[in-house]
Amino acid sequence: MTALLVIAGFLLLAVGLGLRARHGKDMTLEQWSVGGRGFGTLFVFVLLAGEIYTTFTFLGAAGWAYGKGGPALYILCYASLAYVLSYWLLPAIWRFGKEHRLVSQPDFFVKKFDSWLLGALVALVGVVAMVPYLVLQLTGLGIIVSSASYGHISSHVAVVIGTVALAGYVIISGIHGSAWTSVVKDVLILGVVVFLGIYLPVHYSGGIGQMFHQIDATDPGFLTLRHRGYSPAWFASTVLLSALGFYMWPHSFSATYSAKNPRVFRRNAVFLPLYQLILLFVFFAGFAAIIAVPGLKGADGDLSLLRITVKSFDPWFVGVVGGAGVLTALVPGSLLLMTSATCLAKNVYQLARPAATDQAVGRLAKLLVPVIAAVALLFTFKGGSSLVNLLLMGYALVTQLFPALLLSLPTRRVVTKQGAASGIVAGVATVAVVTLTHTTVGDLLPFLPQPVKDLNVGVIALVVNTATLFAVSALTRSPARVPAEPLPGTAG
Repeated sequence: MTALLVIAGFLLLAVGLGLRARHGKDMTLEQWSVGGRGFGTLFVFVLLAGEIYTTFTFLGAAGWAYGKGGPALYILCYASLAYVLSYWLLPAIWRFGKEHRLVSQPDFFVKKFDSWLLGALVALVGVVAMVPYLVLQLTGLGIIVSSASYGHISSHVAVVIGTVALAGYVIISGIHGSAWTSVVKDVLILGVVVFLGIYLPVHYSGGIGQMFHQIDATDPGFLTLRHRGYSPAWFASTVLLSALGFYMWPHSFSATYSAKNPRVFRRNAVFLPLYQLILLFVFFAGFAAIIAVPGLKGADGDLSLLRITVKSFDPWFVGVVGGAGVLTALVPGSLLLMTSATCLAKNVYQLARPAATDQAVGRLAKLLVPVIAAVALLFTFKGGSSLVNLLLMGYALVTQLFPALLLSLPTRRVVTKQGAASGIVAGVATVAVVTLTHTTVGDLLPFLPQPVKDLNVGVIALVVNTATLFAVSALTRSPARVPAEPLPGTAG
């Protein structure tokens, strides 16, 4: 009961910060979704860092260290490469968003390609990709509350309560609440993760080095990449896919609009890779759990961090760890819900109803929040995948937006809107077919060398995407300028 009271206290603190953050602000769609474009370095830092420290990191990274060993280290690599990319990519996105008063990721594609239909396609792909990510947050929330209650509250009940609280939090405070809660979450998670990552290996093995020697003696090769499956080819392709897709998530993309100026991103690009090193302590805690709580199989590996915490500490500290975990679900979950609702309202509904005012679109976005939350809740109850597998599925989908985005940045348009749309559809279709049929590259093309068979399917889909994009663009490019599609609400 003590742990639950501590967790409830952190949840009430987050709600209080959300209410305080919206005080004195007219919550228009622009204020609700991108904070009136007034956030400085700190708030943009914690919003973008919120992409790192989610329940995926808190539970999934420890779970993969526990269940997979060496392959889990891909999680440490990809974000650092994405931050290097962000030094040049995000200022370009911010300038274009500032110039055209954009509030969502699909808005960017609409303006770049003069096509509301392409914007609607991007919105749908983004929302579909965000559903597994949102399911990940809700699943993690259920695991945290159920474990911290020592089994007295079922994960299903915990997920329902958490979903209701999350939806209400988003409707009330928008991105302002997420920003303020991110500050508290990052301070708390840093303290908890560093402490667990040092204390647990020392407590159970006598030190970090001794822990790794003990694991290697018990299961030789567990801490290395495999010859097939989770091989170096899988590792490299997954790091590449995740790095390219890191800022293709609609909620991360939209968060860039909230900055005051482009210098914010360059400062963050310098420090965020160092921040990523904190993940090492999450891995240390997961590896320590192999020794302390052996026997967890499959998706149950996601329980490893909380199981070892419950075994090692008093209930009040279990509550602190659980509270940190709840905030790691609340912050990214709120951004995912808010962005999904904004994309559907602004870039799908307004396409069908061009006469809709910004006020009507803003109201609809808030009404869609509980609807999207309910859909994610339904998928959460279906279960069946580990947290990392859910995230990889989302990355494979959302990264299909990267080629069209990158090729839209030059002043002279390189690809056509038909090519961009065709490439996205081809890439997403490839991911969908392989995912739904549970096949691999090796199953489809068994004659290929093993390293090619082990490639992440999202990278294969990117190749299909890019080839389709250039082929269709070559067929649809005209020497004469094609008139742009009329914007909703205008004549022509």
